[in-house]
Amino acid sequence: MASTERIRTVGRVWRSVALLYALLIFVSWPCAVAGKKKLYIGALFPMSGGWPGGQACLPAAQMALDLVNNRTDILPDYELELIHYDSMCDPGEATKLLYDLLYTEPIKIVLMPGCSSVSTLVAEAARMWNLIVFSYGSSSPALSNRQRFPTFFRTHPSATLHNPTRVRLFQKWGWTKIATIQQTTEVFTSTLDDLEERVKEAGIEISVRQSFLTDPAVAVKNLKRQDARIIVGLFYETEARKVFCEVFKEKLYGKKYVWFLIGWYADNWFKIKDPAINCTVENMTEAVEGHVTTEIVMLNPETVRGASNLTSQEFLAQLMSRLGGKNPEETGGFQEAPLAYDAVWALALALNRTVAPLRAKGWALEDFNYNNKEITAEIYRALNTSSFEGVSGHVVFDAQGSRMAWTLIEQLQGGSYKKIGYYDSTKGNLSWYGNDKWIGLGPPADQTKVIEEFRYLSQKLFVSVSVFAGLGILLGIVCLSFNIYNSSVRYIQNSQPYLNNMTAVGCVLALAAVFPLGIDGLHIQRSQFPVVCQFRLWLLGLGFSLAYGSMFTKIWWVHTVFTKKDEKKEKRKHLEPWKLYATVAVLLAIDVLSLLIWQIMDPLHITVEKFTKEAPKEDLDVLIQPLLEHCSSEKMNTWLGVVYGYKGLLLLLGIFLAYETKSISTEKINDHRAVGMAIYNVAVLCMITAPVTMILSSQQDASFAFASLAIIFSVYITLVVLFVPKVVGATWPIRRLITRGEWQSEQQDTLKTGSSTNNNDEEKSRQLERENRELQKIIQEKEERVTELRNQLAQRQALRSRRHKQSLPPSFSNSSDLYQGEGKLSRNNCHNSRLPLLYK
Repeated sequence: MASTERIRTVGRVWRSVALLYALLIFVSWPCAVAGKKKLYIGALFPMSGGWPGGQACLPAAQMALDLVNNRTDILPDYELELIHYDSMCDPGEATKLLYDLLYTEPIKIVLMPGCSSVSTLVAEAARMWNLIVFSYGSSSPALSNRQRFPTFFRTHPSATLHNPTRVRLFQKWGWTKIATIQQTTEVFTSTLDDLEERVKEAGIEISVRQSFLTDPAVAVKNLKRQDARIIVGLFYETEARKVFCEVFKEKLYGKKYVWFLIGWYADNWFKIKDPAINCTVENMTEAVEGHVTTEIVMLNPETVRGASNLTSQEFLAQLMSRLGGKNPEETGGFQEAPLAYDAVWALALALNRTVAPLRAKGWALEDFNYNNKEITAEIYRALNTSSFEGVSGHVVFDAQGSRMAWTLIEQLQGGSYKKIGYYDSTKGNLSWYGNDKWIGLGPPADQTKVIEEFRYLSQKLFVSVSVFAGLGILLGIVCLSFNIYNSSVRYIQNSQPYLNNMTAVGCVLALAAVFPLGIDGLHIQRSQFPVVCQFRLWLLGLGFSLAYGSMFTKIWWVHTVFTKKDEKKEKRKHLEPWKLYATVAVLLAIDVLSLLIWQIMDPLHITVEKFTKEAPKEDLDVLIQPLLEHCSSEKMNTWLGVVYGYKGLLLLLGIFLAYETKSISTEKINDHRAVGMAIYNVAVLCMITAPVTMILSSQQDASFAFASLAIIFSVYITLVVLFVPKVVGATWPIRRLITRGEWQSEQQDTLKTGSSTNNNDEEKSRQLERENRELQKIIQEKEERVTELRNQLAQRQALRSRRHKQSLPPSFSNSSDLYQGEGKLSRNNCHNSRLPLLYK
């Protein structure tokens, strides 16, 4: 009983002690608080307006202030107090409130604005009062300008923080070509300018850049027209619905396209009914499927206790308690609340680090005024080097004072957003879940894949033409061999066999050019192509010079000798054969010299012609780029103009000479009429072929067929016209030719006359022909006189007969004279009748 009473007594004593201790603490607390110096923060929280972010950000900031003020290791001698107003996210209202904060006691050591428009105004003016400006909800890239805003910091990352993530995703999926479409506002223009610099450094091209103010229809059509595949869209949520309604109409979605959007839209933004568009929810859902969003991580996804000793989930629980059970989706700034919470902690930690440096200089935080630059500089240095773990993640600032944070990457899969990765731009670390899904087999190509495909000559055509060319070469060799073998025959000698040999060699060279004309990249390597180009040029040039040059020389000589006046003929009657060969040599030398100059000064090389892209027959996301190889040089048209001009004049002159000499007959060049016929055909074919092949140069089969067949026909006609009559004459009517002496050996004729090809023989032959014509004329006149005398004799005989019948005496004297005249006439007639036999 006594022990029980003792226990009760002890209990009463302890209760009394505990009560007294509690009373002492209660009494001493105001004194302790009263001993702290207050530092005032001027804040503008938008509780209403375009972005009522203060509804959740203000309670979060007050939570942070309570914890900071209760900590003994952070600013133990100071208490932070928040003086805040509602800016309504309006720069005009914010201007009035800013001056109230600045010109109303107490002095504020830091200013904390909210939205970007208000922060721009406050940060630009605060430099005049040496104030640090710390924002929790500003994302405009324009605020990263240190020249304009030298004392500005923010825990809300800049909108440009999306860009490193986008560039990293472009690189991950192998895209080097993107397109952009933006709403024309400052925040999106600045973001796009930053993106352009970053992709340029990464070797990525922005091929299409479109913008719009209110109506995106034209911009979306331009994206479709310019084959945009990977598209970055920068616009607000209401404009996003307009854009994707047009995207649905233009079919700019599906397995060939990927859209990158901003991640701070509402999760059901594309399902919200909007009177500004005429697309159904089903249309919008179909158009947005598979797009990728990037969003700043505003709540630490990891369970980490940071500077405030709270995890992100514990922070959310306490914030919900402060909000009194309000719906987070209906509370403005709920997503940005962790940023406001960490902004207060960043300020507190930075001010705490300035205490010791200021004390060493004889200053204290309470000494701050709007003219004290030293304290401002210390606060700036402390904030600039801040680094701690907050409820929004790791807090660190870049050189422009913007928060460096993780970026959340999501993809719309089946109508709902799925997390597919995170990106830490401070470390360049991409955390990938590997659950991205695509409508096709994988990520689409950044552009229509272009497959280069060379156009080659049809092999059937090449083989067919080569067969004809080979047969023509064989025919040319046969004709050349025949001409050489029968070179001692007078008929062959009278056709200038050496010139005919040159013609045959030229024909063989021209036909040989058909083979390199048909050789392309299918047969040889590209490095060997210039050699083939040179072969084409030289074989055609030399072949033309030999074949046509020798025929031109023949026809020119005939025209020179037989179309001049008689006195000039005498001067040229001793033209030697070597002069004919010299003429061919001159023509050949001109060609060789021009080709050498061309090859040395501007050699031929391979060029590739590109054609319009073609779609394949299969349903593939590719286009075929046809290519065609050509032999060309830097001044190809100039060289062709010179060559075609020279040879064209030569062809025209050949036609003229052939026409002028068509009625001339000479044994010196007994085949000049055949030469004229060959010149006609060669000239016509060449004049038609040259321009047509230039027109058809882009059609390899047609160009080759036209050029090669023109060469083959020209050569065949030339060989047949010049050589076949000689060959046939040697094998079929050989006896008659031998009888007439046209195929007698030159050696037999030389023993008698010294030379069968002397010009004097030809002149004598022409002289005999003229004398024969004169004698024939005389004989014709004599024959007419004899006929007349015979008629007179018949008349006189008839008269004498009548007189005899009448018994009249005949006149013997007249009769005797008549008989004597008749006798003379008969003798002359017999003498002259031998003349035609002599000259026939």
